[in-house]
Amino acid sequence: MLTVSHPPPSASCVSLAASLLQGWRHAGITMAEGDDLQAFTSIMDALVRISTSMKNMERELLCPVCKEMYKQPVILPWFGTYPGRKRGTAQSQTVLFPCPFCQHDVDLGERGLGNLFRNLTLERVVERYRQTVNISSAIMCQFCKPPQQEASKGCTECRASFCNECFKLYHPWGTQKAQHEPTPPTLTFRPKGLTCPDHKEEVMLYCKTCQRLVCQICRVRRTHSSHKITPMVSAYQALRDRLGKSIAYIMGSQLIVQGQISELEESMRHTELNGAKALEEALQLIGALRSVLDEKQAALTRDIAERQRERRCVLEAQVWERQALLENSGLVSYAQEVMKETEQPCFILAAKQLHERIIRAIESVQSFRSAACAPLPPFKMDVSRELKLLTELNFVRAPDAPVIDTQRTYAYDKIYLSWRLPQDSPPAWHYTVEYRKTDPKHNALKLWQRREEIWSLSTILEGPDTDSVYVLRVKGYNKAGYGEYSEDIYLHTPPAPVLNFFLDSSCGFPRDRLVVSKDRRAVRSVPGVPMLFAAERLMTSCHVSMELVLGDVAITQGRYYWECSVDPSSYVVKVGVGQENKLQELFQMPQDVVSPSRYDPDSGHDSGAEDATMDVSPAFCFLTIGMGKILQPHGSMPTSRDPSGCTVPLPPRLGVFLDYEKGRVAYFDAVSHRSLWEGSVDCSGPVCPAFCFIGGGALQLQELVSIKHERKVNIGGFTKVE
Repeated sequence: MLTVSHPPPSASCVSLAASLLQGWRHAGITMAEGDDLQAFTSIMDALVRISTSMKNMERELLCPVCKEMYKQPVILPWFGTYPGRKRGTAQSQTVLFPCPFCQHDVDLGERGLGNLFRNLTLERVVERYRQTVNISSAIMCQFCKPPQQEASKGCTECRASFCNECFKLYHPWGTQKAQHEPTPPTLTFRPKGLTCPDHKEEVMLYCKTCQRLVCQICRVRRTHSSHKITPMVSAYQALRDRLGKSIAYIMGSQLIVQGQISELEESMRHTELNGAKALEEALQLIGALRSVLDEKQAALTRDIAERQRERRCVLEAQVWERQALLENSGLVSYAQEVMKETEQPCFILAAKQLHERIIRAIESVQSFRSAACAPLPPFKMDVSRELKLLTELNFVRAPDAPVIDTQRTYAYDKIYLSWRLPQDSPPAWHYTVEYRKTDPKHNALKLWQRREEIWSLSTILEGPDTDSVYVLRVKGYNKAGYGEYSEDIYLHTPPAPVLNFFLDSSCGFPRDRLVVSKDRRAVRSVPGVPMLFAAERLMTSCHVSMELVLGDVAITQGRYYWECSVDPSSYVVKVGVGQENKLQELFQMPQDVVSPSRYDPDSGHDSGAEDATMDVSPAFCFLTIGMGKILQPHGSMPTSRDPSGCTVPLPPRLGVFLDYEKGRVAYFDAVSHRSLWEGSVDCSGPVCPAFCFIGGGALQLQELVSIKHERKVNIGGFTKVE
């Protein structure tokens, strides 16, 4: 674990602290008993902190090349080319010098290092540091004969340090050297001020364009004629203020930095603990595998030994039988002697029993089958799979960042979020979803809300606010811990509550040309023979008939939103809202056929608009869609020369927003939530969703998220993917 501590006090610090205490006593400063030790400790702590700070500052005073303290440092120009020279001008000879810090080549101009300013400030800092660190070291006179005296004066013109006697000796009265002004003794002599490398004049101005000190001659020369020149005092004060603010910020951020150090130390401590835990777990797992292998080895050894014993017993029994046959050789000799018997009665009595014994011996010889010929039990093992698993044995990786499926993720009445893991990602046990709503007024984000332990590749977020933008992200979890977050996805919720309705199958529409699905969420238009008759009438400038289907709700107040998907291959489909009685009059429907599920109160105010593609009453408002395009009704018909100028591509889902009180209907790309068009409708009475068809086409209402994945509808080849 990393710890930050002060270095032990040096001997000089202890000596200085003791000297300070002794000085206090001589000065008559009295302290209570025991305060000496406390004062000594306080002085030591202060000196240690000062020593640590000085040692840290020493790193800033070391040359990055030779690793020694600066002696006569110079300042490189800010730009890659020499300041003051116009880019693109002819260059006779330039000197390129690599910056010791960034290693980029810096153009020093024709004079090279002789064209740079000395960093006198850094020289003074180095000198003060040397004097602070080497408190006991004194600057000796450079002209005294041994023994040398301590220097008390310095001379910038002579670039030497003198004692009092030597200074008088080398600066006699009546000579030019007597005019030299004495300075404090030093080991490094600097000029009194900065002079221009080009004109040897004192620099009094600052060029903001070149970020360079310039003299009066430089100001009137062509190289700085068009540059922004400011007095030295202004540049000094501005830079001093900026540096002071930066230093104040750094000093005021000590607690923040200390907190960051503590955080890093805690991370290092966790790293050590996690590493030790991982090592212990790895050793335990390898030990468990080794134990399993040892047990398996012992079991296989016992199995082999048992089978060997059984096999040996069988073979030993056969050996005993064969040995018995060898013993029958005496029987054969006895039989041969019996064959010598000439008396027939006696031979019969002896040979009958002897013959049976010989027959049994013959059968044993003929029927012998060695047990060694029988197949042995299989002792071969296939460990290729196990070897592969052991070779691939490694630490478990956390899941990769999930990839959100933007085609299946959307915001409707609820937010449905779907994702997957990359192909080569380790598996995840479960997932965590985080989401928050943006605040466009304050250009800020609210706190993350979290849904943990989601065991599937999708989830539903309940109760989102309307007309809001949500940011969502996902991360996976397994034995190795949490993986990286997915890329943030932004979803715009609908501008109003979602209206759930079904298609009204009792509107009186012609069933031979319009087919509504069983769930009443989709409709298909079949052109058939009537469309052929319509095509015939087109040649005589007759109108083509339109088929109408309505929603089974009547809207009398409030703001509502719904979505639908139109088959891109549809000929002409109109999506909108309107007053039911006006629509029935327009499409010449029977007036007595009214859906019993619609309520018809008397409310609303007068407002309306016309569809730009048809001369219809303002009591309804439609958006015209055909062949994968949307006709934007801006009041002008598309010309034959440029018909594409008034159309936009049909989105996968189309959103419809109705504000009943304002009598406005807005259409959106429901995927990107981009506004497509907005019109007006007469809301002096109840209005309902309406859909019109010319020719073949199909349309599917968007289901609520809560019932989104319960069924799949297929109408005449137009499929809604669940």
